[in-house]
Amino acid sequence: MQQQKWLITGVSTGLGRAFAQAAMAAGHTVVGTVRSEEDLRAFEGLKPGYAHGRILDVTDGDAVSSVVAEVEESVGPLDVVVANAGYGLEGTFEETPLAEVRRQFEVNVFGAVATLQAALPHMRRRRRGHLMAVTSMGGLMAVPGMSAYCGSKFALEGILEALGKEVAQFGIHVTAIEPGSFRTDWAGRSMTRAAQSIDDYEELFAPIREARQKASGNQLGNPAKAGDAVVHIASVEQPPAHLVLGSDALRLVTAARTAVDEDIRAWEPLSRTTDFAEGAQL
Repeated sequence: MQQQKWLITGVSTGLGRAFAQAAMAAGHTVVGTVRSEEDLRAFEGLKPGYAHGRILDVTDGDAVSSVVAEVEESVGPLDVVVANAGYGLEGTFEETPLAEVRRQFEVNVFGAVATLQAALPHMRRRRRGHLMAVTSMGGLMAVPGMSAYCGSKFALEGILEALGKEVAQFGIHVTAIEPGSFRTDWAGRSMTRAAQSIDDYEELFAPIREARQKASGNQLGNPAKAGDAVVHIASVEQPPAHLVLGSDALRLVTAARTAVDEDIRAWEPLSRTTDFAEGAQL
């Protein structure tokens, strides 16, 4: 396999760390972004000479552009960019303050957009490259109590799908990575929780919250295997536009998409009534 140069945001823990470790195990060079000097040293210690850390807040668009430009100059042309940095926000729609919804989108959507936009001009000039972003199974299906999180991931899915169609002409691939539940700290330390304020939702949401907290650290998904899967698709000639990771994600996403298809079929006659009878006027 030809050695590649990767940029992955958010490699301190979780899937970002797993992706980076898998890429380095395959012989690739990885630039990983972190938020502190301590995390930077820990990351670079994983595989000296292959692991290059950069401190970055992905919500600072100017900083993202500067880091990507500096990496292209000092480390070399990037072959693969993975916009992974993000976090979860738990809370029912009515209870979640607008400021927290905005912050969720600032990191999960605009942070990823800034990362991909910074890398794209370099790849376009070279007529090659692979842009990836971690969405979630929650970008293709939604669950109660995660409206802001799922909303941010649905938004990112739409951006990536359109982007892929725009840049295919340049030999650039775009993949949305859609993990299910993996054994990381996402549902624990990395989860932000909106304050509970409305008792009416407790009967529905309390069992969901309790199950998620109980599952934290015991999830089905193996992060190392997710890393191997992502490294694999970076090596194939025609990588997927969507990569669902985990059997739980496969089950839940399939059920959600089936429900959408059923609505479309059931209401097709009504959908057709909104056309002009004479058709489009060309």
